[in-house]
Amino acid sequence: MRAFIIGRFQPFHLGHMMMTLDLAKKYDSIIIGIGSAQESHTPENPFTAGERHLMISNTLESRKIYNFYLVPIEDIHRNALWVAHIESIAPPFTHVYAGNPLTKRLFEERGYKVETPILYDREKYSGREVRKRILKDENWQELVPEEVVQVINEIDGINRIKEISRSDEVI
Repeated sequence: MRAFIIGRFQPFHLGHMMMTLDLAKKYDSIIIGIGSAQESHTPENPFTAGERHLMISNTLESRKIYNFYLVPIEDIHRNALWVAHIESIAPPFTHVYAGNPLTKRLFEERGYKVETPILYDREKYSGREVRKRILKDENWQELVPEEVVQVINEIDGINRIKEISRSDEVI
């Protein structure tokens, strides 16, 4: 059995990691869809699909987890075709894990059984919280795996987030 999960992973945080490790034990393999793969260098989506791929693969492989596939998924902005789009680029899967109501509905309409993943301390573990702490020079490192810290440092992600969050408007 193969499970499918999707997220933007901006960045991959400890909540994502715990959920993924749980699914990796439960299924033969998991497909991790890197959503909005075409987006990068914006305040909400600062990291490229390749950088997110590196964050996830480095984190899982360092924990000896190898039964996963990473699939970048670009937005197509046609909800009626979105699941078919995913099916056309991802390995086949039998189970879907999604928390977003629209995502759940689209997969259910296509005949999939959809389960809501366990969300680990959602108030604390979210990409929005990580990015907010980076902007405020607060401790964001405690929210992400060490491998993600390394990737963000390697790509100068802190400065990227701060620069792309500035405004060019004259006040």
